[in-house]
Amino acid sequence: MSFIHDDFMLKNETAKKLFHSFAKDMPIIDYHCHISPKMIAEDYKFKNAYELFLGGDHYKWRLMRSNGIDEEYITGSAEDFEKWCAFAKTVPMMIGNPMYHWTHLELKRYFGIDELLSEDTAKSIWDRVNECLAKDTFTVRGLIKRSNVEVICTTDAPYDTLEYHKALRDYEVKVIPAFRPDLSDIRPDITERMDYFHENGCRLSDHAVDEMSDEIIEKLIFLGKEYAKRGWVMQLHIGALRNNNTRMFEKLGPDTGFDSVNDFQIAKGISKILNALEMKDALPKTILYTLNPKDNYVLGTMLGNFQKGPTAGKIQFGSGWWFNDQRDGMESQMKALANLGLLSRFVGMLTDSRSFVSYTRHEYFRRILCNLIGGWVEEGEYPCDMKMLEAIVKGICYENAKNYFKF
Repeated sequence: MSFIHDDFMLKNETAKKLFHSFAKDMPIIDYHCHISPKMIAEDYKFKNAYELFLGGDHYKWRLMRSNGIDEEYITGSAEDFEKWCAFAKTVPMMIGNPMYHWTHLELKRYFGIDELLSEDTAKSIWDRVNECLAKDTFTVRGLIKRSNVEVICTTDAPYDTLEYHKALRDYEVKVIPAFRPDLSDIRPDITERMDYFHENGCRLSDHAVDEMSDEIIEKLIFLGKEYAKRGWVMQLHIGALRNNNTRMFEKLGPDTGFDSVNDFQIAKGISKILNALEMKDALPKTILYTLNPKDNYVLGTMLGNFQKGPTAGKIQFGSGWWFNDQRDGMESQMKALANLGLLSRFVGMLTDSRSFVSYTRHEYFRRILCNLIGGWVEEGEYPCDMKMLEAIVKGICYENAKNYFKF
């Protein structure tokens, strides 16, 4: 049996039925990611396995550094194949890390490769992946098509021209911009930029909330009102401590693998933002993400304070994010949501990735979801009502997001 087999991570019979019958083939709405719309518009063709799997992937870079790999073979000037071999050397050391699963899911789903990546197999897998990438069916759009993706929401600065989104208007997959202003630099023409984004299909914003000062709270209240006017969804990604290594930041810049979890207090600040907007009947649909799992119950209980019909799950607890994007983190987030609210109304998974093969994270999430729910059923904590379970699983995998965002 191959490592990535049909029942991978599915530990009970109900889980297997839920995944194979209901979750597996649902389309993907990837409502938050960092992939390049330019690469989609130009239908970019990757030159080799290194560029596809490791180019810009700071998740992998962190693990390679932890394995003692010199920076020359991570972000330095070493040849691509040398960097690939350095990564392959690291992969067998990843026991317990989701990257081990993600890497082999990507090799299996896109390239039909069942071999485990290691120093011994690095060359053969390199050759097989590169042989595929040379084909016209393995361009960026080819990879998206293989992933059954319906909607992609990119993350875009307010002054982006959105030229590539315009070029993609007739593309079969909806590629939608998301408005991502820097909270430290809110300019007078911000509402004009929102209007421009709205005209070009934008229906959601995104914010990195790395502190909860009075100034940040006031800015988010102002922005929230504007989003509500336009019917947008507001996303708040809370709790990163960024660019900790000054030497490497000066050498490589941001988003290169030197961020970690912050531990500031968030409850009162989030309450002030949501309450101020609710008092003015200007609270948009909102998704709250925390990078620090200590705050799962803070956000899980905050949701219930501001839910309002007719929108089911108007205020959402976002999926396990970044360092929580693994089995324990996903299960903790879903269990908190189930204990404190309605898991059945959850809008589900996103990739939050810069990689065009990271759509397998949706499969990973769906397997974890089905295993969690299947366990509850087999332990007698929920009836084996397949009609209801089908609605819940399909809802979390796809239908809830479709109804929530209304793209």
